[in-house]
Amino acid sequence: MDRIRILATGGTFDKEYNEITGELFFKSTHTGDMLALGRCLLPVEFETLMMIDSLQMTAADRESILARCRAVAERRIVITHGTDTMPETSVVLGKGLKGSGKTVVLTGAMVPYKFGSSDGMFNLGTALAFVQTLPPGVYVAMNGRWFPWHSVRKNKKKGIFEPTTQPAGKS
Repeated sequence: MDRIRILATGGTFDKEYNEITGELFFKSTHTGDMLALGRCLLPVEFETLMMIDSLQMTAADRESILARCRAVAERRIVITHGTDTMPETSVVLGKGLKGSGKTVVLTGAMVPYKFGSSDGMFNLGTALAFVQTLPPGVYVAMNGRWFPWHSVRKNKKKGIFEPTTQPAGKS
């Protein structure tokens, strides 16, 4: 079984809550705790690239993520990422990793893991399953669904990810 690389970049997935100020902040990734709680038996290696809200993510940050994806030996990569600009990062990766033979799945959470009612555990689990089964390419995985990098958006009114194109005959 091939090892999977998990790259943490921050986002709601890893936010903490300050009970005194009421603010959300970053301390460290919760990925290890989530893997242990989920009793993950997959061979994984995880690392923190950055701990930022995706709304603050710059083009240079996205290039840093791309460079790390290119540099790691693993052919299967899961990236935890903020949901607000996940589609933008997936475009950079989709174009930059074309023909690399790597399968990259971005995932995140709408509710912080520390809140206890987070969708992060489920999203991480499905991302780990998708990265093992999808062909090489870049994908976004949220709420049990996967989307190719070039046809996904976050519907902020509904709080879900959806395809940007409808199949023929569907409305």
